[in-house]
Amino acid sequence: MEITAKYNPVEVEDRLYAYWLQNGFFNSDPDEREPYTIVIPPPNVTGVLHMGHMLNNTIQDVLVRRARMLGKNACWVPGTDHASIATEAKVVAKLREQGINKEQLTRSQFLKYAWEWKEKHGGIILEQLKKLGASCDWRRTCFTMDEKLSEAVIDTFIYLYNKGLIYRGVRMINWDTVSKTAVSDEEVIHKEINSKLYYLSYPVVGENANLTIATTRPETIMADVAICINPNDKRYSRMKGKKVYIPLINKEIPVIFDEYVSMDFGTGCLKVTPAHDVNDYALGIKYNLPVIDIIDNDGRLNGKAQILVGEDRFEARKKIIKMLDDAGLLVKTEDYKSTVGFSERTDAVIEPKLSMQWFLKMEELSKPALDYVLNGEIKLIPDKFKNTYKYWMENVRDWCISRQLWWGQRIPAWYLPDGNFVVAKTVDEAFTLAQKKYKNVKINELRQDEDVVDTWFSSWLWPVSVFDPSVCGHPEIKGNADLNYYYPTNDLVTAPEILFFWVARMIIAGHEFRGKIPFSNVYLTGIVRDKQGRKMSKSLGNSPDPLKLIEQYGADGVRTGMLLCSSAGNDILYDNSQVEQGRNFCNKIWNAFRLMKSWNIEQIPQPDYAEKATKWFNSQFNKTLKNIYDNFDKYRISEALMDAYKLFWDDFCAYYLEIIKPAYGSPLDKSTYTETLTFFENLLKILHPFMPFITEEIWLILNKDNNKKDQKTIMLALQPKPYGFDAKTVDTFDHLKDIIINIRALRQNKNMSPKQNMELFVKGNFDLSFASILKKMANLSKVEKIENDIENASSFMVGTNEYYIPLGNRINIAEEMEKLKKELEYTEGFLSVVNKKLNNDKFVNSAPANVVESERKKQSDAESKIKILEENIARLQANNL
Repeated sequence: MEITAKYNPVEVEDRLYAYWLQNGFFNSDPDEREPYTIVIPPPNVTGVLHMGHMLNNTIQDVLVRRARMLGKNACWVPGTDHASIATEAKVVAKLREQGINKEQLTRSQFLKYAWEWKEKHGGIILEQLKKLGASCDWRRTCFTMDEKLSEAVIDTFIYLYNKGLIYRGVRMINWDTVSKTAVSDEEVIHKEINSKLYYLSYPVVGENANLTIATTRPETIMADVAICINPNDKRYSRMKGKKVYIPLINKEIPVIFDEYVSMDFGTGCLKVTPAHDVNDYALGIKYNLPVIDIIDNDGRLNGKAQILVGEDRFEARKKIIKMLDDAGLLVKTEDYKSTVGFSERTDAVIEPKLSMQWFLKMEELSKPALDYVLNGEIKLIPDKFKNTYKYWMENVRDWCISRQLWWGQRIPAWYLPDGNFVVAKTVDEAFTLAQKKYKNVKINELRQDEDVVDTWFSSWLWPVSVFDPSVCGHPEIKGNADLNYYYPTNDLVTAPEILFFWVARMIIAGHEFRGKIPFSNVYLTGIVRDKQGRKMSKSLGNSPDPLKLIEQYGADGVRTGMLLCSSAGNDILYDNSQVEQGRNFCNKIWNAFRLMKSWNIEQIPQPDYAEKATKWFNSQFNKTLKNIYDNFDKYRISEALMDAYKLFWDDFCAYYLEIIKPAYGSPLDKSTYTETLTFFENLLKILHPFMPFITEEIWLILNKDNNKKDQKTIMLALQPKPYGFDAKTVDTFDHLKDIIINIRALRQNKNMSPKQNMELFVKGNFDLSFASILKKMANLSKVEKIENDIENASSFMVGTNEYYIPLGNRINIAEEMEKLKKELEYTEGFLSVVNKKLNNDKFVNSAPANVVESERKKQSDAESKIKILEENIARLQANNL
């Protein structure tokens, strides 16, 4: 079969992906095999593929494809998250473009528009993942607002409420003034910003005196209910029992004393504003202070502010500072760095706000989820995140689970005319419950809560609900065949920033409804940054379009480039050179394939060099394969790929193929070709999880050529297993490689043509049976062993052996001397490091015996080499006199 001169990923990838889908190669159903399961972290329906998705889903696909090739029943469940805040914002913006305000619509009208938007845009990111090669079982695609998954959320709410874990109450919450909803603590991003510290004068009641306080929020002074001072602060002891006037509105408020106040911040006097500061709220509860909320849901001052009513909070800040200054009540202003909370979804400055919300008690629920990680039943990779997880879980706060939105699962609480409520799945069930308490209630008097639950309250059920949503809220149910086969899942690949508010909560839900962990390993990826270290974002314009990268470099090139530079938990400094390297590797694989296809195979004796090369590569292959397996076991995926990369590029292409390659026009013996083809097929299998498209394309061509009709895809071929290898053969070839590298470097330095024959003489312990390989790879006419030094020759050392290449009048004594001195300096430094280890009793006594023995051999070899180098330097010096 004719193959193209160049590999064309654009032509290959769409064709192969359609072939995979058509044949159902990604599909998984319960059977007798060991299951391997991953559930995708569901991307938002508002999302499009970005570089973080590329990395995360490539890693998942590598794990799934490899498990499939290890003979496991691999199941990768895809899906999307309804993303309440983000989706509602998108729909509201779309309606605004059409001249429609959300406030003009009923809930059902708005939801009709929202579902239309979801159906049009919600599946885009999953289609984009197919371009990457994601081998998901697309039949199993789920959406967190699918009917059954939504029912699971409602059942879970009712179950936890009946268990006494969900309650309704007024608490200080984080208010997003853009999306007009509460957000959880974990959805608040704290940033340090340049701010101002304003020093304001509060007149003391009944005295011709003032009390100066420092604040970053002068626009909230109208909500002040007290001034608080540390009782140990002697500067203000006279203020006990006094009152002050709030500037501009002249309202009296008391001066109170509490050690909470820091004496060295500002003036040591704190304005207490319980409605607009979390810490002030705690003080207010302690001293039974009133709460005056002067900021509405839009972030504007309301009527309780008395002044600047209707002004945006930040505009009000500017105006009130001028008013205070004009009134002589602004003492001074200082530059100040403050930490401010921003909404993770809208980037709006969070407004601390007292609000009636629904909460889930987390303290008891969190304990098993912490134990699973601390006892190692769930492994965090890398484990440096274990301490962060421990801190979060030991300091957990009750979860605010209500959101003031329409898009999402509506809270199943039904209010009676007197304000009391019942929690039930339907209005009929609510009516039945209500009648037990209030006999005269009518069904049409029941009003369902307007809020929806937090999006994470649906996605925390994900590892369970994608298989059998009926068990959510019903731990007594055994579950269906899918759940009992695929759960618990194996690996979760996600980002560290959602370790607590998604990963930890899934562990909680899994324990609550299944009594076991939801996954065994959590692989935490780093952040993809540009080469300047900046996080990629649209606003900076530093994030490449992943689909354009795939179009330009091919999916395999992009996958390989991303993975080569990524290790668990570490950020990636992305540069296009990385995906160029991935594309170049694809070309290398294709060219190696073309080279093998070009050979004329005949039944002739196998040359000595080919016999030695096949024996060496078989050992090298198994040695590297053992490392690859070890790296996968430790989730060092980048290192596993690098091992495979070097094995193919360096060992297979640069050495093995070059050694066995017949002279132009000459045939290759069948024995060597058969072994080479086996090597090549095994290399394709190793590379397939990383590079699915090019390996499949070559696999299918090879099978067509060899009439293997039963092998329809490489992804169902079993991975090769590592066997024993001949370490001596590997070491011998490493020695040969070093010789070849030195000879090639000599040619380059002396401007000698690679085609020019040279002679090599060896002083030391060298097996001349390998001379045929050196002759071929270094273009040598002779390889001989000698006892004495050779004059007018360039020399180098490999191990303790000396190698000489006669150069006649090309030899430069000064250059040779400089080269030997540099090598002597390096070897002496190396020996010094080894000696420090061996002189350390702790190392010698505690390190494994084979490690100590290895260091002693390094010491002996270095000492021998130093002696030879010193002798050679002395010889050159004598000849130069």
